[in-house]
Amino acid sequence: VQLQAFGGGLVQAGGSLRLSCAALGRTLSNYVMGWFRQAPGKVREFVAAISWNSGTTNYADSVMGRFTISRDNAEKTVYLQMNSLTPEDTAVYYCAAKYGALITIGTLYDYWGQGTQVTVSS
Repeated sequence: VQLQAFGGGLVQAGGSLRLSCAALGRTLSNYVMGWFRQAPGKVREFVAAISWNSGTTNYADSVMGRFTISRDNAEKTVYLQMNSLTPEDTAVYYCAAKYGALITIGTLYDYWGQGTQVTVSS
């Protein structure tokens, strides 16, 4: 599965962005989809994940209540709506896909997009 993430940019603290992750040439229907992020000098961390049928979602504590993950299997796209952004959310955001159970461990995801930069100014 080839994934392409986009929608990042520069936003002021308190603002919103919506990231998208599109599958190129292949369905996402059978995959768990996740969003991860990596800030400069920090390890990659889990942000959110969604099951193949949108029945289950999981969020990192740091984004709970502010971010929402969703998917449109017909459009082969996964979204991450990010509200109430803070400078601590500044990072490169990656989408990823895997078969099987919904998990938060990035190394167990099989496919990765190229990342999109999100910068939140104070």
